[in-house]
Amino acid sequence: MRHSLNKRAQFTISAVLCVTSPCVARAAPDNIVVKIGHAAPLTGGSAHLGKDDENGARLAIEEINAAGLTVGGKNVMLELLSEDDAGDPRQATQVAQKLVDDKAVPVIGHLNSGTSIPASRIYNDAGIVEISPSATNPTYTKQGFKTTYRLVATDAQQGPVLADYASKVLKAKTVAIIDDSTAYGQGLANEFEKRAKAVGLTVVSHDAATDKSIDFRGILTKIKGERPDVIMYGGMDATGGPFAKQATQLAIPAKILAGDGVCTPKVAGLAGTASKNIICSIAGLPLEKMERGKDFEKRYVARFNKPIEVYAPFTYDAVYIIVDAMKRSGSIRAKDILAAMPSTSYTGSLGRPGLMPKATSNKARYLSISTSTENGVCSTL
Repeated sequence: MRHSLNKRAQFTISAVLCVTSPCVARAAPDNIVVKIGHAAPLTGGSAHLGKDDENGARLAIEEINAAGLTVGGKNVMLELLSEDDAGDPRQATQVAQKLVDDKAVPVIGHLNSGTSIPASRIYNDAGIVEISPSATNPTYTKQGFKTTYRLVATDAQQGPVLADYASKVLKAKTVAIIDDSTAYGQGLANEFEKRAKAVGLTVVSHDAATDKSIDFRGILTKIKGERPDVIMYGGMDATGGPFAKQATQLAIPAKILAGDGVCTPKVAGLAGTASKNIICSIAGLPLEKMERGKDFEKRYVARFNKPIEVYAPFTYDAVYIIVDAMKRSGSIRAKDILAAMPSTSYTGSLGRPGLMPKATSNKARYLSISTSTENGVCSTL
């Protein structure tokens, strides 16, 4: 697991008064406020995932403020600056610039690869570290920016594991591929396709939809005529659920493979009984296999009165990783935090990097992907 951080702290005067949980900020002359940026879709089809990410970061900040934080002998209070990128690459760059202008020190986000990649240049130019809890497109961390970090595996791991599962476990010979034309969906589908061909699968077709598509019957009717053993869908749950449901309505028997964007609690409601036909991967540990997952889940549900979607534990740990770097560097300056990040050795809710154990799910079946090795680990369910 690779983590890091960067620049720009806003110094204001404040203190923390813990009346009930959560804590509230009160002005006081001996505290320094450090702004923690967050960016994710808080509106649109992935808003439930973005809010989940925001909640994870918020919970960490509230806990840290309640416990009291001292860095370099100075009292520090964290403040969350959360912005809505709507899952749109253009809006993501506007949000990134706003967070820079508002003096965020690091930024946790963005949720999507398609927003993380364009925003990362702005953070890099400003010297602000970006830690994405979920961006899986390899390009995100291959741009040569020292400020970009992720807490999950990439599609270069996730795609091949799905292809190997199709070949070795499902014994598939043919596959139809469809993606949503985003950096995430298309990237995952392309990585899957490369591996599928390498292991001898015949790709009968590769079609493209959009991340706003809701009617897949035309493409699915064509795919039905191709009679593939499996279908690979590169996209998010908001479209993956209807895709699976419509495939079942058209009596297509093929199993549907998908990535972590589909592997959410919401997909069961969107797909209905067709969710049992979905096999999806997650680019990190499932909650029940996280070292401190159960404890985190209890605190999360108690605070927000709702279940965790997917990546809240990752944004939660990202905040603590930032604070760990602050403490080790004795500084809240971004350049000092950034310098401390490569040597991070932190055990959080996610535990430490390692191979994924066998996973289970009461919704869709899924595969676990390692965050620390170049090879994914496929769970047999």
